[in-house]
Amino acid sequence: MSNDSLHAHVKKVSVFLDDTLKEISGYLNNCKLEDLMSEDGSRASGYYMELLKALRRLEVFCDEAKDTVNGLLREEPMRETAAERSLYGIHHQCILGFFSPKNDVWYENSRASYSGRRSITFHHQPPYSFLRLMEHLEMSFQQMREELSYYETAYKKRMS
Repeated sequence: MSNDSLHAHVKKVSVFLDDTLKEISGYLNNCKLEDLMSEDGSRASGYYMELLKALRRLEVFCDEAKDTVNGLLREEPMRETAAERSLYGIHHQCILGFFSPKNDVWYENSRASYSGRRSITFHHQPPYSFLRLMEHLEMSFQQMREELSYYETAYKKRMS
């Protein structure tokens, strides 16, 4: 892959991470467990805490990835191997972590994407504000997953 093309991909990932962090951080900074529970009168505080925990974990991964990407963008010329390894890591931790979080409070229904419906499925009904956030994030994560799938494959081939 040419260095210009790789630089363009890294720049695109940087914009994606900036936008994602603004949304996630904005939500978490203005969210309290009591507010979530009052949205629907639910008593599912344990589940809501797990939702927030997964979202905070995603925020940390995206923030670390943003620091890495910004470091790569400052380099002239960009180190191709480091950039590809970083994009692989972003695909693995951020993108796949969005669709399948560690604590399994939601999962990806891969069949839903074929029918044009949202693919994130929750084990229990989430608060409406959380659902709206996830629906809004899903499209950009889906697009970025398609962009970065090349690095997943290329990196695994190179490591074999």
